[in-house]
Amino acid sequence: MYSSYAEPEADQQTVARLTGAAWRRAPGREPAATKTAAAVGELREIAGDRGDLLAEVVGLLIGFYRQTNQEHKAAAVARYCIAAGADPDLIPRWIEEGRSRAAFARQTTHAGPDEPGPSS
Repeated sequence: MYSSYAEPEADQQTVARLTGAAWRRAPGREPAATKTAAAVGELREIAGDRGDLLAEVVGLLIGFYRQTNQEHKAAAVARYCIAAGADPDLIPRWIEEGRSRAAFARQTTHAGPDEPGPSS
């Protein structure tokens, strides 16, 4: 299983690299075949045989950007990651995590800091 691989910190760094590479290459519309091939190649180079990390990227982005103006771009990233070898069995769990993170982000961005009371 995947647990015998690198430490969690290294995994987080790889997920960040994968996310950045895929997001940078993802258009807001259906990508051309040559662009898809280049993106998939880069993702495979970064991920190696870590389909679990590719699945994490897919799920987090799909879940986080669901019903936002970035949803189409997240879907393009997902297509790249799936083509690069994302483990399909792990994606649903990460989608839920992405949704949870989005809900938390919405709560914290709308909750402003406590304002100090009037001075006497």
